[in-house]
Amino acid sequence: MSRVLYNALIALAFAAPAAAELPTWDAEFTAVNSAQVELGQLLFYDPILSGNKEVACATCHHPKHATADGVSLGIGDGGIGLGPERVADPNNPPEQRIPRNSPALFNLGATEFTVFFHDGRLEQRPDGTLRTPLGAEMESGFASALSAQTMFPVLSPDEMAGHYGENEISQAVRQGLITGPGGAWDLLSQRIEAIPEYRARFDAVIGPEPIHFTDISDAIAAFVDFEWRAVNSPFDAHLRRGTPLPEAATRGMELFYGEAGCASCHAGVLQTDHSFHAIAMPQVGPGKAARFERHAQDTGRMRVTGQAADAYAFRTPSLRNVVHTAPYGHAGAYATLDAAIRHHLDPVGSLRAYDPSQLVMPEMQADDLRATSDPAEINAIAAANRLASSTLSDPQIADIIAFLDTLTDPFSLQGALGEPETVPSGLPVPR
Repeated sequence: MSRVLYNALIALAFAAPAAAELPTWDAEFTAVNSAQVELGQLLFYDPILSGNKEVACATCHHPKHATADGVSLGIGDGGIGLGPERVADPNNPPEQRIPRNSPALFNLGATEFTVFFHDGRLEQRPDGTLRTPLGAEMESGFASALSAQTMFPVLSPDEMAGHYGENEISQAVRQGLITGPGGAWDLLSQRIEAIPEYRARFDAVIGPEPIHFTDISDAIAAFVDFEWRAVNSPFDAHLRRGTPLPEAATRGMELFYGEAGCASCHAGVLQTDHSFHAIAMPQVGPGKAARFERHAQDTGRMRVTGQAADAYAFRTPSLRNVVHTAPYGHAGAYATLDAAIRHHLDPVGSLRAYDPSQLVMPEMQADDLRATSDPAEINAIAAANRLASSTLSDPQIADIIAFLDTLTDPFSLQGALGEPETVPSGLPVPR
């Protein structure tokens, strides 16, 4: 290779990312049925769908905490309280905390969202059919992938189902009885069917047919879609009408779509490429591992595909309302947006120097930090990293954060309908 060609290749390798064009405002949403949305609101806030009737969808996805729970890793079943104040119930503590950070729900009804969860274990294929590791019998009957994602929390012992064997739902899950008569879905549907107000509301949506779990999940999905559409931010006004952004935000936008290269992954009008990337994010908590795997490993996308190339890769999150959705990362490792951005500048160095004191985690146990002190795990995460180091000054980081703040839609933070005062089951609404 000639010296001239060698120098040209080196210069190309270290060149700043090419400036990306601003996205076109092209997000699409499907029409919703108002009766179904109002029904979904009640179901979303009702603990009736959890095994012990103590945890609702809203417990871990509450508008008070920007549709999440405000902690790194939350407590589902076996907890008392909400958000950072939620602690283990001394009379029935959880078996373990939830292994991944609770994601925000903004814009999940947009048609471009066809992949769900940090590892993408639920996907909608191009032909509209679903793929999930739970099996073919649980891939049909849902109106959308957003509807199908509700099946995972209600079947998870740590999230909603409860300890093995302590209620009829957890017993069914333990035995592998999910669909069909006597399965977990059937038992949950019977609970809803037995409540007169729910039966009357379903009559208005599905007619006199028996209530199935997919009817419940479709209603919850319609509510989530309608309730948290974050599409009227200052950035949206800039895209639609050319409304100027503040000076710092304008500089940050130019960095985001230019030198900083953020848009290479946070692409499109909702700032996600819906793909998976290994960026050496620190692992904390129990990890997404089977109960018999006594370690804190979470290999991310590889747990779904089985491909070594997907090790420690996690889904690119949308950045809508991102300044309100801390902590950040699949395990909530970073408490501030500034810290999360700085990790992207030096992923491996940040991983090796990680300070777990920034975790927002109620009743943290020493075991939660196994992975942060395990050289083999840290080396494996570092080896899988695919994000090159880069440099930004402190003022540039501040400008990017100023731009990210323009992705905030204040109305979406409070939700279109808000919280119901009561729910048809009569159980306490998460507050």
